Amino acid sequence: MMRNVYSVGQVNTYIKNMFAQDFMLGKISVKGEVSNCKYHTSGHIYFSLKDEGSVIGAVMFAGNRRNGLKFDMRDGDHVVVTGSVEVYERDGRYQLYAREVTLDGAGALFLKFEALKKELAEMGMFDQGYKRPIPKYIQTLGIVTAPTGAAVQDIRNISRRRNPYVQLILYPAQVQGDGAAQSIVNGIRALEQLGADVIIAGRGGGSIEDLWAFNEEIVARAIFECTVPVISAVGHETDTTIADYVADLRAPTPSAAAELAVYDYRQFREALRVARTALDLRMREHIHSERQKAAQLMTKLGYLSPRMILNSKKQYLADLEDRLIKRMEYRVSLERHRIQLLAGRLEAGSPVKKLSGGFSYVTDSAGNSLTSVMQIKLKDTISVQTVDGRLKAEVLEIESDESMGIRK
Repeated sequence: MMRNVYSVGQVNTYIKNMFAQDFMLGKISVKGEVSNCKYHTSGHIYFSLKDEGSVIGAVMFAGNRRNGLKFDMRDGDHVVVTGSVEVYERDGRYQLYAREVTLDGAGALFLKFEALKKELAEMGMFDQGYKRPIPKYIQTLGIVTAPTGAAVQDIRNISRRRNPYVQLILYPAQVQGDGAAQSIVNGIRALEQLGADVIIAGRGGGSIEDLWAFNEEIVARAIFECTVPVISAVGHETDTTIADYVADLRAPTPSAAAELAVYDYRQFREALRVARTALDLRMREHIHSERQKAAQLMTKLGYLSPRMILNSKKQYLADLEDRLIKRMEYRVSLERHRIQLLAGRLEAGSPVKKLSGGFSYVTDSAGNSLTSVMQIKLKDTISVQTVDGRLKAEVLEIESDESMGIRK
């Protein structure tokens, strides 16, 4: 019995025709995880699409990338590939020829997230100039979150520990699923009307689908338009939502939000104690300084007071008086000594003393003092003054010392 024997090319061509005739394979959408993704220099993208048990090769030609791929595809992306399954005749293997690739599930939400983020950023809603400062000391803290979640318990515990005097107002909002975004908006507006000092809007962590309510535009606008400072506290540290960008302050967790919103009362008391101690020290230093200044002024005032000046003048006058008396006594002493000298000299030349010693004072009849024998003649009358009286005498003889002779 003769068997039909076919060439490899014939078999591959047959299979290729079978694939081409299958309507479903001509336009099919396949979802899976991208692996072995390679961008060729020609512009083509070669990759594999896999799930838990199977792998299929895929290629997107450069001509389809412009309209068929809106993101940078990388390994690990979960995507939906729309195209056709065909046989590559040369290698005898089939592969998926992609005409459009979109992110699947979370990936699609991520694209939506990025688009809204870009739009709101261009509108200026993320600008720091619109951010309101968080008050350091608050009396009322508004909370928009689920009433039974761990987030509200964390906020309550930390707020009570840091400052038990802060009033907490909870708006029990729906934070996941249909209607969650509007519930969050209602909570923000209600707490704003109640006059809360700060509002915390948030929830615990989760997938991007779980957190999506905080990525809705209506929530972003409610936060932006709220006149009360809003702290966004959504998920864990690695989760970021549109609400985080719009809020006045972003906290990585609800616990951190409570730490940021509620000032630690113990720190306040310690700061107050330190301030009081510093104030007391400065007051004591100031009082001491002022007392020193007062003492200096009192001393200066003492120097300048009329009483002190008068006393100083009196003392000066007393000193001058003492000096004057001493000078007078000194002068009197000098004059007395001089007078004593003069008295001695006067006494030595006194006529009375000379008369007492036997000398006499002789005058002519006219009362002229006779100091020379040449002033008188014989028979002249002369007057002789002695110590105890006066004599009248007639000159009987004149003797000159020059001639030792006697004039007649």
